[in-house]
Amino acid sequence: MEATAKLRNVPTSPRKMRLVADMVRGQKVTRALGLLKFEANSGAARVEKLLLSALANWQQHNEDERIEDANLYIKEIFVDEGRQLKRLRPAPQGRGHRIRKRSNHVTLVLDTKVERLGSKAATQKAAETKTTEANAEAKPKTTRRSSAKKSTETKAEASA
Repeated sequence: MEATAKLRNVPTSPRKMRLVADMVRGQKVTRALGLLKFEANSGAARVEKLLLSALANWQQHNEDERIEDANLYIKEIFVDEGRQLKRLRPAPQGRGHRIRKRSNHVTLVLDTKVERLGSKAATQKAAETKTTEANAEAKPKTTRRSSAKKSTETKAEASA
């Protein structure tokens, strides 16, 4: 099940925001959050907040599933150009240079990654499941004392 979140009119140039978007595209959600948390780029904090919003949207649609078990990843993230504010900056000899203050729109889509049956990760996960089920079904072994130890212990108790 997909979940979408949009961030509109971010006062950053689209080029700077695309650097952050390219960094997390296709990553698992937990890894992407870790990358964004420690990224120095100013757009990283906004994309992190957007990712948390998309995660909350996914949780809202899938109340019966746990986020940890869902195997979520960033399916799609793209940055579109928003409106430009045009300003004038004073220049020499009475002229004015045009300043374009750019903005952008970010769209993020989360989805669950389903592993193919023959893939290495799927076989490893199936093997882990079998071992945990086998451990749950196995009865705990009771330790028995050998008859030699028993007789020595009973003699020591009797003499005391």
